[in-house]
Amino acid sequence: MKVALFVPCYIDQFYPQVAIASLELLQYLGVEVHYPKDQTCCGQPMANSGFEKEAIATAEHMVSQFTGFDYVVGPSGSCIYHMRKHYNILEQRQEVVEVRERSYELCQFLTDILQVEEVGARFAERVGLHQSCHGLRGLRQGRSSERMIADYSLQRRLLNKVSGLELVNLDRQDECCGFGGTFAVSEAAVSVRMGQDRLADHSQGNAAVITGGDMSCLMHLQGIAKREKRPFRFLHIAEILNSRN
Repeated sequence: MKVALFVPCYIDQFYPQVAIASLELLQYLGVEVHYPKDQTCCGQPMANSGFEKEAIATAEHMVSQFTGFDYVVGPSGSCIYHMRKHYNILEQRQEVVEVRERSYELCQFLTDILQVEEVGARFAERVGLHQSCHGLRGLRQGRSSERMIADYSLQRRLLNKVSGLELVNLDRQDECCGFGGTFAVSEAAVSVRMGQDRLADHSQGNAAVITGGDMSCLMHLQGIAKREKRPFRFLHIAEILNSRN
C-alpha cells in the first residue's frame, strides 16, 4: 500500500522526533511511506477559533497534497478527526471524499488497517496513558457498550503488548486534560486546573512516563508539570511503539 505521512504543524515545529518515530514505525512494519513536502496545517486551529470559512483554503490545499494515496496516516487524533469530520465544509468532490475516508490516526491505522497489535517494541517503564477526547470519543477508539470505553482503547491494547512496559491504572481514564486548543487560552484557569487533576491521577499511579496519541494534550500537561516541578517524562505513543531498547 502507498501511505502518505501527515505531520501536524505543532509536531513539525516543536516535536519532530514524533514524526521521525511515526515514519520509522511504519517502515518497520513494511509500509511504503511518502511525505508530501508541501503539506501544511490541516486548518483545525482556525476552524476551532471561529474562522471556519477562512480555513477552507488550507483544507483544500491539504486535499491537493494527499490525493492519490491509499491511506493518509497522522500521529494526531485531533487533526485526523478534523480532516475526517470537518472537511464537510468543502465541496464533496471525489478527491475530498477519498482523503476524508482514507485518513487514519496512527494507532487506528495499525490496528484497523494493518491489523497488528504487537509491534516488537520494548520499553521498561511505568507508563500512564492520557487518551485525548478527539481520539477516544471523536474517532471512537474505545469500543465497548459494557464498560468504560477507555478500558478497551486501541492505544491500551498496543501498549499492553510492549515488552517491559507496566501500564498504570488511572481513576479517570477518559477525562479531558483541559487543553482543547484555543480553550487553553480563552479559559486558562479552568484549563490548568483540569490538567492538574490529570497529573494528580498519574501521580497516584506512580507513573514515570505519560504518553498519548495527541502531542498537543501532552504539551499542555508537560507545561503544567514543568511549572510544578513534577518529574514526569512525556513521550508520544509513537516513540514508545518505536522503541527497541
